[in-house]
Amino acid sequence: MKTLNKIPTGKIERTTNLLKAGAKVGVNYIKYYGNKITKDEDQAKQILHEDNAADIYDSLKELKGSALKVAQMLSMEKSIMPQQYVEKFSLSQFSVPPLSGALVKKSFRKYFGKNPEDLFDVFSAESVNAASIGQVHKAKKGGKELAVKIQYPGVRESISTDLKMVKPIAMRMFNIQKEGSESYFNEVEEKLYEETDYELEIKQSQEIAAACKHLPNLKFPKYYPEFSSERVITMDWMHGLHFSEYISTNPSQEQRDKIGQTLWNFYMYQLHHLRKVHADPHPGNFLISAKDELQVIDFGCIKEIPNDFYVPYFELAKEENLNNQEYFIKKLYELEILLEKDSVEEKQFFGELFHEMLRLFTKPFNQETFDFSDEIFFAQIAELGQKYSKMNELRNMNTNRGSRHFIYMNRTFFGLYNMLHDLKAKDIEINQWQTISLVTI
Repeated sequence: MKTLNKIPTGKIERTTNLLKAGAKVGVNYIKYYGNKITKDEDQAKQILHEDNAADIYDSLKELKGSALKVAQMLSMEKSIMPQQYVEKFSLSQFSVPPLSGALVKKSFRKYFGKNPEDLFDVFSAESVNAASIGQVHKAKKGGKELAVKIQYPGVRESISTDLKMVKPIAMRMFNIQKEGSESYFNEVEEKLYEETDYELEIKQSQEIAAACKHLPNLKFPKYYPEFSSERVITMDWMHGLHFSEYISTNPSQEQRDKIGQTLWNFYMYQLHHLRKVHADPHPGNFLISAKDELQVIDFGCIKEIPNDFYVPYFELAKEENLNNQEYFIKKLYELEILLEKDSVEEKQFFGELFHEMLRLFTKPFNQETFDFSDEIFFAQIAELGQKYSKMNELRNMNTNRGSRHFIYMNRTFFGLYNMLHDLKAKDIEINQWQTISLVTI
């Protein structure tokens, strides 16, 4: 794979790059209308999606940073994105063009005053993994194998510019209204700034690793602050396969269930005990060891969950509360889904809509065990997404619905459900994490 000697960091450079992608998309649509004459509609549309996904991704991977991070987030939205985009954008999780050796050395001289080969006994000039915000190199020090993550230059400085560029696309795709939208975009911007603060990431990593060390079959790397800085993180090298690679080895059902249960326990413990959560559950952040241990290697995105959101959010995961109309409506107000200014018609419409949605999404929480390989369950989620995307009432609504905390909480559950589905994990014990907590704490 070719390396990058320069990343566009200025507003004009980055905007120009995206405008070029936009021009290519325009050409693709012209080809699409031509293909409709000689091919059937589905075939023509498939070619359009493939061409657009490739051109947009090629542009974003050169920009890196927040723009590429958005593609990574969208790759997890399997229920709303065409498969061609999901497949192409998923490459942003762990496979994008790396920085050249010269840029890597420049970063080390800036933060440590010396080249990487002067800091470590051995340092691999070629990266082993490149993603949206940084890339990883292998190193050795005192006989220890280390992973050194280096942030791309200019990523933090371009966050605001990138969000302004992608904001119109996001608003159109997710039906976000202009009025009241700032709280949502401020939430995303705040989290992106946190993800580029590697000193904060080390602190978060150490705290969650210490809090979750009692959970079985779960492993975390050790971090080395003396070889880290605000743009460089050094940690233990963890031996294993990326989550997606592991699945491709066709593990047994017993292995799938073991990893799935570990993943579920990890997330439930964070949510209910720590009231904060690793809000970036995509395959690039997890490795599976030769002993079928789940290894968590990235804690850049941690979402703290305030009590006034946590309580009504999980209260509505209980079937008895969904069946209690008065209680259900009360919680919708607490979650800012219903508003005091709503008309009777709006109250009824959104009450029924969210009741249908929550009854489906909370299904795992109301069973002792759940089968995440169930194709019917995930087909129903996809169908519901398509149904809502076509609703005129939603497209024409006068305001946004839901607390800003939904953004990363929903992202967490979509990512978690999708990973468990990709794993084809069955017989996941929904409340096993409670037994572990009682026994080991």
